Amino acid sequence: MKGMRELVTENELQIASMLTKSRSDVFLESRGYIRRSLANLFNSSPLDIPLEANPSKPPKLPKGMGNISLSHCHDALIIIWHSEKVGIDIERSDRNFQYKDLAKKYCFNSYQLNQSNTNLKKDILNQWSAIEAAIKLDKGSLAKDLKEWKYHHNKTTLIHKKKQFQVYMSQFNFLKWTISIAYDDKKHLTYRAIICDNSEIL
Repeated sequence: MKGMRELVTENELQIASMLTKSRSDVFLESRGYIRRSLANLFNSSPLDIPLEANPSKPPKLPKGMGNISLSHCHDALIIIWHSEKVGIDIERSDRNFQYKDLAKKYCFNSYQLNQSNTNLKKDILNQWSAIEAAIKLDKGSLAKDLKEWKYHHNKTTLIHKKKQFQVYMSQFNFLKWTISIAYDDKKHLTYRAIICDNSEIL
């Protein structure tokens, strides 16, 4: 995430001034990249995009302009737009985290089904990423909804147990990242990816 800070509004600059340095950097650059991406999509100026994207809140567009979701880790940012509801998550595939404790706390399937699985860490990361994408689609929160989502191992659906709400999921690896996309249409989501590295399109 480099070089997009000039594509933000005065309001976004004011919001950033009230954040810590690290959060301010991520906030400004991510909003700049969102504006640049949507400007390409809508053939508009980045600063004319009517984006509402406050810190720690799902980004929103006015009715009729579609739905957007974003995710970032320490070295990457990913953005998705669709006419229907959508959620996305990106994680480093080599992320270091207490996966066994996470599995125990939230009863993730892999821990219950196969505690000796050598790929347990990868399985837990995949489940975590899929559930994060589903939570973003549903405009929920990790604190309230993490335990509610049921991940089906080797399947492409997740179910919110309390709401009895089902979403569909695509998940894949790209270079050193794991990416999950959640959507609520029965048809497989089709998407076009634009991959950028230091502002250069790959």
